[in-house]
Amino acid sequence: MTPPLHEAFHATFDGLEEQRLSGDPDNRFHQCFGCGPSHPAGLHVRTFKTGEGVASPIVIAKHYEGPPGAAHGGIIAAYLDEVLAATVLRATGRLGVTGELTIRYMKPVPTETPIVGRGALVTDHGRYVDVEGRLEDLSTGSVLATGKGRFFPVPD
Repeated sequence: MTPPLHEAFHATFDGLEEQRLSGDPDNRFHQCFGCGPSHPAGLHVRTFKTGEGVASPIVIAKHYEGPPGAAHGGIIAAYLDEVLAATVLRATGRLGVTGELTIRYMKPVPTETPIVGRGALVTDHGRYVDVEGRLEDLSTGSVLATGKGRFFPVPD
């Protein structure tokens, strides 16, 4: 069962359709650390379809802290990786795996604070897809980190 969204996200995500992995628990991505609903210690990243691509409600738990009050850079990269992978699914209808990932850290990403991940298609080259995204502070819209990635869609 999918947990309800944090109350702070209701205005942003009400009316958007959630993009989910297939309901089959045997799906090979159900155990994915980032997006897998069946991973016992995973991030359980959720994404919703938007006109531009996807949006993701994110609250990074304090136990992922790096510098005091801010998320560890690796966790920020993991969240952006998932947002970008979800963008590939939205754009192509196929799951994708990361070929390249570049992250730019703009500001400290606070823990225990509502963040919105956003992703959009740049170019579908057929064999691979280029996407870009960002993490924004929900209350201010301030861009905290950006990411660019090249993903390879996997066969169905």
